Amino acid sequence: MIISFKQKGDFSNLTKYLNNSRSMPSDAILNKYGEKGVAALAAATPVDTGKTASSWKYSIVHGRNGTRLEFTNSNIQNGVPIAILIQYGHATKNGGWVEGRDYINPVIEKIFEELMNELRKGVT
Repeated sequence: MIISFKQKGDFSNLTKYLNNSRSMPSDAILNKYGEKGVAALAAATPVDTGKTASSWKYSIVHGRNGTRLEFTNSNIQNGVPIAILIQYGHATKNGGWVEGRDYINPVIEKIFEELMNELRKGVT
């Protein structure tokens, strides 16, 4: 009696998934940088009433193609996100223009640079 086995396909999808899982940052690391980012964005936000500065949040989004760290600001007045008006500028009621202040990009760049450095070192 001869026993034979045939196998079709391979384990490449499983191998790819496991390799990607190993290289994805843990939620603990993302939480650390999410909290740092919120604090840094709040500190960098120009203050009038303080509402925009205190409205920063972050979330960790797990998707098919990886994990994202997202920062959002919930201060929206009349359907307009105030953080974006501060960042890019806006018109005034009397036809004037308030110049924007690039306060978001430097903060986000620094946070993501620190995150990438930690991930490269393999520190958890």
